[in-house]
Amino acid sequence: MSFYEKHVFICTNQKEGGKKCCQDAGASLFFDYIKQCLASHLNERGEAIKKIRVSRSGCLGRCSVGPCLVIYPEGVWYTYHSFTDMDEIVKKHILGGEVVARLLL
Repeated sequence: MSFYEKHVFICTNQKEGGKKCCQDAGASLFFDYIKQCLASHLNERGEAIKKIRVSRSGCLGRCSVGPCLVIYPEGVWYTYHSFTDMDEIVKKHILGGEVVARLLL
């Protein structure tokens, strides 16, 4: 049995030499945002939120289609471009268990 019900890895890698990377798309801001978004559900959802972990990651190797994140244990990969996208991933997938097809990689 896994310690966390879900583990979200958000690429915040910064590449040199002008190569496309998730950090250039504001990945660190989105990382902070998703953590705040999940924390805001703590009072509404109680202990269940403590079973969700959000971690920064180095390059996930999908920079050309990023920014990207991956959610385990499902192994579902997403791209995102706005806080609205991130809200949808949190509410539908992380909290609701429903894949957000329009943001899949």
